[in-house]
Amino acid sequence: MFPASFGYVAAHSVDEALQLLEKHGEEGKLLAGGHSLIPAMKLRLTSPRTLIDLGTVPGLSGIRVDGGNLIIGVLTVHADVAASDLVRKHLPGLADAAAVIGDVQVRNRGTIGGSVAHADPAADFPVILTALNAAFVVKSSSGSRVIAVDDFFTGFYTTAMTANEILTEIRVPIPASGSGTAYAKLPHPASGYVVVSAGVMITRQSSGTCVTARIVMGGLGSGPVRAIAVEMELQGKPLTPQVIAAAAAKAAEETDPVEDSYAGADYKRHVATVYARKAIEAAIERAANS
Repeated sequence: MFPASFGYVAAHSVDEALQLLEKHGEEGKLLAGGHSLIPAMKLRLTSPRTLIDLGTVPGLSGIRVDGGNLIIGVLTVHADVAASDLVRKHLPGLADAAAVIGDVQVRNRGTIGGSVAHADPAADFPVILTALNAAFVVKSSSGSRVIAVDDFFTGFYTTAMTANEILTEIRVPIPASGSGTAYAKLPHPASGYVVVSAGVMITRQSSGTCVTARIVMGGLGSGPVRAIAVEMELQGKPLTPQVIAAAAAKAAEETDPVEDSYAGADYKRHVATVYARKAIEAAIERAANS
């Protein structure tokens, strides 16, 4: 299929992109890696009159440490996130997620910022970034603001960003000593999209007791879902196989997974317990070795 006719303009700074966004209004659409936008245009799910390319804006890619945060530029492609020594050292769960997105072509062209802003409920990055308690820096003509991850994803393909804002960077706090992060998913065999996934960050004491846990599930709702019941089951307890199993069994509590041609709601709820346990166990192992 082919998209409707559209124009194209390349921005060379964030300020210029903001000016173009204001000029074209609802008829303009920001282009990052294009792996979400272009397929949607081909299916005529969206038909912008003008694409505003962010790929020509310098300074929007790369990964660095700034204080207690890992800063990720929004144009950083998935493959670079997966391969980054900084990510592997401080946030291996994020590298887990980046490494299993789509296929090789998608991972080398798709961008982390494009994935986040698109907010596909079957995407990987929203789940793990919620588990990692990330924050998002957005800019408009009136200035910048920072949106906490728990406030960012608001529903199917929607975020707390306004139409005149551009996502510029992602800030991920570097976990404390004794912490481990992990991501596990059941992918759709054709598309690689999430059927069910789990993102986990756990901090443990040297004795093996859980200090804090952030457990987030994907594929069970309109976006990332905090598994509060799992977190509470782990909090303050020794991380034994019995405790882990009891916690993972609550992974799908208070969720409403959508039935589709590949998997029913009950199947997704069952798989959620399996993948929550996989991710929790992996995070605990990494915490023990941190």
